[in-house]
Amino acid sequence: MRKPAGKLEGRVAVITGGASGMGRSTVLRFLDEGASVVVADLNEATGKETLELAAAQKAAERIRYIRTDVSREVDVEAMVELAMTEFGRLDIVFNNAGVGGALGSLLETEVEDWDFTFAALVRSVFLGIKHGARAMKATGLGGAILNTASVAGLSGGAGPACYSAAKAAVINLTRAAALELAEHRIRVNAICPGGILTPLLHRGNPEQVKRRLESLQPWPEAGTGEHIAGAALFLASDDAMFVTGEALVVDGGLTAMGPALPRRMRPEPDDALAQFQFVGVDKGTTGEPPIIRKLEKRE
Repeated sequence: MRKPAGKLEGRVAVITGGASGMGRSTVLRFLDEGASVVVADLNEATGKETLELAAAQKAAERIRYIRTDVSREVDVEAMVELAMTEFGRLDIVFNNAGVGGALGSLLETEVEDWDFTFAALVRSVFLGIKHGARAMKATGLGGAILNTASVAGLSGGAGPACYSAAKAAVINLTRAAALELAEHRIRVNAICPGGILTPLLHRGNPEQVKRRLESLQPWPEAGTGEHIAGAALFLASDDAMFVTGEALVVDGGLTAMGPALPRRMRPEPDDALAQFQFVGVDKGTTGEPPIIRKLEKRE
């Protein structure tokens, strides 16, 4: 018996940060729903792994990988061009790539780390919208643009200050783009994940982080990349045809706790990083190591 057509049958998607975590889960879900996918990611090793997973899913002919620094315009142009040349159209752009970015006190954060964070988290979304929407407009078929924001962009204290500010910018940019692109039938929405058990968060210690996440949120199981992939599928599909300019929260009820959220998101007393003042920058799953330094106590 022939498998029923998926919700994205014949569609073409570009997914940044698609080689791991939430991005990889979405790549595999979109392939399963009939889409062709360009995986844009800086990490070539995890990019290769994702291609192998797609081959095991019998979808090798519908996936391409391109090494992409999403903060560089030439790279973003290239990922969009690859979708157009390989698959002939572009229907979905998921601006998902992210890093932890600048960490620690605002008073000690280096300007270079702040700029790196905003380039990776905000400039990248701007570039994905700009070049993705240009391609969609040229085909006249409309489309869907998704941006990964965060619950950290909805309240103070739910994440590092720089990261939170960047994610708040993504939410506002999503709404501004939705207004501009509606006349072209291009929908623009954001997804605001809560704590999601991905390599970006657990750093090779998934069980410990899983227990912490489950203790933070009302829902009894930790969030996974598959949960975000399901939300992305809805927003990318025709089921969300009348949805644009929205920030969909996917957090197991975390933000429903209201004012308690910032307090609950503080590190545990026995957390190694809570034992001293620290500052630095987290490069995420790019393959580059984080740079964290301990601060000398100031009088």
